[in-house]
Amino acid sequence: MAADIVPIELGLPQGDVVTLWAPRWREDGEEWEAFLGNSEDLYAFPDAAHLAAYVRTAGEHDLSDHPAWHVVPALTVPELLPDADHQFDLVGVPELVTEEPDTWTLGELAEIVAIARSLAEVCELDTVREVLDSADGFSLLDQGRLPFTGREGQRLWEDLTEVVAERWDDLLDEIDQLVSTPDVDADELEKTSEELAAYTSEAAAAGEELSEDDDIEPIDDSEDSEAGASDEAGTDEEAEEPEADEDEEPVGFWGEVGIDPIKVITSGQEYYTLRCYLDDEPIFHGSNGSIEVFTSAKALARNLAEPSAKTGSDLSEVSTWNAVTTKATAGELEVEVDADNTYVLQGIDEDIADGPDTVDPTQLDLAVELLTDAADWADDDSVNAALRSSEPLGWLVSFVVRPDPLRLAPSAPYTAEVEAWRGLVDAFERRLRKH
Repeated sequence: MAADIVPIELGLPQGDVVTLWAPRWREDGEEWEAFLGNSEDLYAFPDAAHLAAYVRTAGEHDLSDHPAWHVVPALTVPELLPDADHQFDLVGVPELVTEEPDTWTLGELAEIVAIARSLAEVCELDTVREVLDSADGFSLLDQGRLPFTGREGQRLWEDLTEVVAERWDDLLDEIDQLVSTPDVDADELEKTSEELAAYTSEAAAAGEELSEDDDIEPIDDSEDSEAGASDEAGTDEEAEEPEADEDEEPVGFWGEVGIDPIKVITSGQEYYTLRCYLDDEPIFHGSNGSIEVFTSAKALARNLAEPSAKTGSDLSEVSTWNAVTTKATAGELEVEVDADNTYVLQGIDEDIADGPDTVDPTQLDLAVELLTDAADWADDDSVNAALRSSEPLGWLVSFVVRPDPLRLAPSAPYTAEVEAWRGLVDAFERRLRKH
């Protein structure tokens, strides 16, 4: 499989530098990974203009034989600017680990450690390997918060932060010494510098225009100040009790209880179940990682009327659950699914096989939401791992649901992406307890 070549930014002691990274790809039965460089040197540049000038005139280097290299010399300077998902602030790690190990801190640190491991593997950096193997927590970052909770989790985090405090400078020094900046053609650099300056100027102008459009017009208080004074009390009262929007649709029972009926279409069958979010964490109708699903809305309503539903579901911890089961027991519960809560998994694998242009972004985004929610609820990190931007499937999904004209398109064939997607869907279907 021909994977992509990705512009990345590394925050190092010498400053922020940009280079190119080819995440793992398979060719002739072997798996490869590479960075822009030559033998023992990692080529990195102060900005995208220097990088562009180099790749347009470069001779032989470690990415010359990559299946997608022919695309790179034709890229514009803006297309070689690393996006936010590929900016790795290695020098900022000591400050990062002073934060609490929440989802965001662990996610950012996991990405930085992953790129450091890739550098260590590709460039044979023994010190980097040694530092990252000095604490168990480094290998658990991609599992999210779970390993770092409780007393044992606190110990893991403390051991990791201690290694960072004592040895992270050794890791930085080894990577920093690996970096070299090759000479670039002066004429080409002049052209690419003009491209970068033009793009920066246009981006700044667009930002200013957006800021002006978002400005709130000042209230004209020059007219009838006496009337304004006499209405002050009434205005305060209206502010406290705003009138309801006449066009606002009623919330309905499910909106009031904060639990959503959902429909899943997979393998030629429709299933109905319930899901809600408690403190932003998904909870499904089910238990022990298994989701109770039914082939009709009426069958789901009948199940909710059974005594076992009152306490046998993880949703029983939701304060409004009793209202749902009471209404179901009385035979008054209507299960209606909004379009936003209908998830069609069927056929996505075939669309992926035909390429990202054939995949419906909305359908894929909803499917990813469902698979991620179900895995998070079951404390399973396999979905998050498969959807990382460094993985073939994660790159394709990101390309489809968050389009960016500066991003390299995934390369055919899409065998690895299809295989990974089918694996996630199969794992999800095994969670379904069908009735």
